[in-house]
Amino acid sequence: MAHKAFICGCSGPDLTDNERAFLRDERPCGLILFARNCISKAQISRLTEDARACAGDDLLILVDQEGGRVQRMKPPEWRAYPPARAFANLHAADACKAIEAARLVTRLMAEDLREVGINTDCAPVLDVPVAGAHEIIGDRSYGDDPDTIIVLARAVAESLLEGGILPVIKHVPGHGRARADSHKELPVIEASAEELEATDFRPFAALADMPLAMTAHVVLRAFDEDAPATVSRSIMSQVIRGRLGITGLVMSDDLDMAALAGTPEERAGAVLDAGCDVVLHCSGVFEDMTRVARVVPDLHGDGETRFRAAFDRLKPPSAYDREKALAMLDMVTAGFA
Repeated sequence: MAHKAFICGCSGPDLTDNERAFLRDERPCGLILFARNCISKAQISRLTEDARACAGDDLLILVDQEGGRVQRMKPPEWRAYPPARAFANLHAADACKAIEAARLVTRLMAEDLREVGINTDCAPVLDVPVAGAHEIIGDRSYGDDPDTIIVLARAVAESLLEGGILPVIKHVPGHGRARADSHKELPVIEASAEELEATDFRPFAALADMPLAMTAHVVLRAFDEDAPATVSRSIMSQVIRGRLGITGLVMSDDLDMAALAGTPEERAGAVLDAGCDVVLHCSGVFEDMTRVARVVPDLHGDGETRFRAAFDRLKPPSAYDREKALAMLDMVTAGFA
């Protein structure tokens, strides 16, 4: 049976009876977890097993586990991981050691996720921050220049795949210049197409082969005067699929963010009309989930092909030096403190 073209959340650490019925009947293609859903290893394992029993084994189960400020699975049950900027700082002193550390520390993170039945990490962040930009990206970025971001983000993305986890590159085509937080308002970026090509777009083009991508709710005036990238047909076709060459499944950022306008149904329709493959709805508010599900079609055509291709990238984890990874984690964490 086909999955629908949306990813939903759930309200707490265990599925309610209504949520189980919803997953069985609506069959979203994914379930995203937040801190409210992440209490213990045994609990998440139970939750992910329950979700698959309802919606099918071919279910994306996602979490934002970047490290630093954005880590849904937190201490003391899980290790604390440093933010992306910690690896950029190390890269400035020793590029080879930074790349090795990024790979090894990411394998520890992948191990944490696999252990509890999660198969997708909404990382790495590929945004290129600029002076004066809003701090919403900040230390979540692997540096201030595209070249550093490319090598470190590539190391993280490939290490997730080696650890049996799908990476999600975000926030395409770039949130780094935004002077507002798209959770709260709509950022407008005035940079020229040439400026964007030279900086913001480069990391996404360099990692265009990754299986999954997440959009940015930002207006790029150089390509669309009014519509944020998530709901812009021109940006999706000309930039994300065109200039950047993104080949994987593209999901929206969260539908509930204030940067988007309209009802849940209108937002979902606009996302899919623009060319996104999948709508992401994170709140776990049951009434809103059902409203989104009513207007979202089954995955079909290119979207279905990309969804299946992503699952084909899931492989059993390869061997790695865990003790060295733990030592690297301590080193990077101490260096950033």
